Amino acid sequence: MDFTAFAQSRKSTRGFQKKAIPKDVVDDIINTAKWAPSSYNTQTWYVHAVAGEVLAKIREGNTKNTMAGKPHVRDFPYKEDYEGEHRRRQIDVAIQLFEAMGIERDDKEKRMDWMLRGFRQFDAPVSLVLTYDKSLEPAAISHFGLGSLAYGIVLAAWERGIGCVINGQGIMQSDVVREHAKIPDDQSIMICIAMGYPDDNFPANDVRSVRTDNTDFVSYQGF
Repeated sequence: MDFTAFAQSRKSTRGFQKKAIPKDVVDDIINTAKWAPSSYNTQTWYVHAVAGEVLAKIREGNTKNTMAGKPHVRDFPYKEDYEGEHRRRQIDVAIQLFEAMGIERDDKEKRMDWMLRGFRQFDAPVSLVLTYDKSLEPAAISHFGLGSLAYGIVLAAWERGIGCVINGQGIMQSDVVREHAKIPDDQSIMICIAMGYPDDNFPANDVRSVRTDNTDFVSYQGF
């Protein structure tokens, strides 16, 4: 498969088989992804891979805090509420997902369960928590580098038949993640990636988000 077809074939996975991913496979994925672009070759990233009982404790803590109404806690400033076209696109994919899962607009129980799936890291067998050194703040360039690494991870995983979803909810109780993943105090948590073998019977896995036409966001000058 050429890269264009391969990149277009990738989609976010939100339902996983109850099948472990061997450590050497996870390491192989990271070993491929680490060749992502890095500003000045600084490689300002760390990956904390969690599974098994450690991930179960993170799920439990995330869910408990969320249900208790504890405010979201991230390690860096983050705009929670999108507006305009960004918000419309967010809603569009939410509608696709809810329709696939049979979740009605007024079904509060199912909507809550869907939300909690994110805090449970979508019940995936592996979660990769991406961090960077706090000393790099303000860390926009480091965020760019971790974004490159994250895309490399999801592509390398997809090539091996493993699905991923880049998951912000899974680290919104950052103190829980930090405690159980043993993340040092001098690192900031940016994002996590839920990873596992896709469950082909999970309806939301058939959802593919739509990308806007280039004319909506590309400007050409001097061509």
